[in-house]
Amino acid sequence: MNKRMGSIGAAAATRSWTHRFTFVLLVAFAFGLMLIGKPDSIIVSRLRMAVMDVTAPVINAVSRPIDAARETASDVRDYFALKAENEALKRQNDTLMEWQRVARELQAENASLRELLNFQTGPKVSFVTASVVADASSSFVRSLIVLGGTKAGVAKGQAAMTGAGLAGRVLEVGERSARILLITDINARVPVVAERSRDQAVLAGRNSDLPELLYLSRDNDVKIGDRIVTSGQGGVFPAGLPVGEVVSVSGGHIQVQPFVDFSRLENIRLIDYSLPGILMQDLGVDTTKALSPNNQTGLLSPGAGE
Repeated sequence: MNKRMGSIGAAAATRSWTHRFTFVLLVAFAFGLMLIGKPDSIIVSRLRMAVMDVTAPVINAVSRPIDAARETASDVRDYFALKAENEALKRQNDTLMEWQRVARELQAENASLRELLNFQTGPKVSFVTASVVADASSSFVRSLIVLGGTKAGVAKGQAAMTGAGLAGRVLEVGERSARILLITDINARVPVVAERSRDQAVLAGRNSDLPELLYLSRDNDVKIGDRIVTSGQGGVFPAGLPVGEVVSVSGGHIQVQPFVDFSRLENIRLIDYSLPGILMQDLGVDTTKALSPNNQTGLLSPGAGE
């Protein structure tokens, strides 16, 4: 019994000593590691690199199947995407082929009708592309100066166009430059027609971004969203040139948003349609002679009066 009690006492003493000095031993061990690691940083670095050299091939070997699986999944997604795109392109191609067939039929029908009617084609259209070198717009005028004059074939009355639509017409011409009167100028008047309802009107500039439609019939059917194109009346512009879109119908005022973005004009095409309906004042023609009994139309061709 005494022997057993003695062994229990010894164990308790050992545990007490361990609990007492464990924290001190851990601190001493950590401090020792710091002392060893500081002067032997090269050894630690070499050890770390050795471990990396051993583990890198293993990581690479493990990652290869994962990368292969990721690439396979990406290829599968690309395959289905390409398949869907291919199907869409096939449908689009079928639609385009159908439109091509219709266009060929209409072309043949048009040629046949022209032959039956003995239709005479208009004069050949010519054009000059000129760079915009100055914006002469202000509160009282909307015009541009372009680099192209009589030496390049530019003449008064020619239509000024962009890829979007009608921008204006040539108002004044020099040897190397010309001034373009924009359709938004307060002096600009363009005979137009609503493409859907066929209501005819005159597009009048207001020195603002939105010109208005004037002289519409009271029973007109012009609505917001209608496309406005030139009507060909007056012989200044041919019929069908895109002008703009109706954006406001309110209180008898119908405003049109031009297709041309006048704030981004860099180049402009000056087109000669060889039309006779140019205002005599713009051509510098003697109006007293032009309005003689032999000429009551009030319209002259560019070569008249010479």
